[in-house]
Amino acid sequence: MISRRNFLSILFASCFALISWLNFSPTAQALGGKLPTVNQPAPEFTLPTNTGDGQISLTDLRGKWVVLYFYPKDFTAGCTIEARRFQQDLPKYLAKNTQIIGVSADDVDSHAEFCDSEGLKFPLLADTTGAVSKTYGSWIGFVSMRHSFIIDPEGILRETFVKVNPSVHSQEVLARLEKLQSSAS
Repeated sequence: MISRRNFLSILFASCFALISWLNFSPTAQALGGKLPTVNQPAPEFTLPTNTGDGQISLTDLRGKWVVLYFYPKDFTAGCTIEARRFQQDLPKYLAKNTQIIGVSADDVDSHAEFCDSEGLKFPLLADTTGAVSKTYGSWIGFVSMRHSFIIDPEGILRETFVKVNPSVHSQEVLARLEKLQSSAS
């Protein structure tokens, strides 16, 4: 017999695959608004998290580079692969003074369970209302889209990724981060 969590994960993945197959994009749907503008201040946020003091704000991260990645749902195949790749590359990010932050509509308890099961050592933020996802143009009605953003130490948005392949995304982000950091020196 299939468990409730597996059934919901399969159902969710099927729905998301259908949406992706229909080739919806954030601007075409206009559900989450448009993406924030590169080379402008990144939209501020404060969200609850499964780690530390219970919440994280973008302003808390000034002085560090930030990789802010939005993803649809804890425990789904693509999201798990993406999180594992970020965790695998975490020492490289830390060496580059970079904080990885994941955001989805899942609650803090789900994030804590996901981090425990996958050994994730970076924070996941609970955007249960989708407010921050909407601000970043990454909301499709009930989940966050798979988008990522690189924010510099002054809080300026430097890069946006909207066509994300979870298997190689962390390496793409690292490569772009290196170029951004070398040009900022």
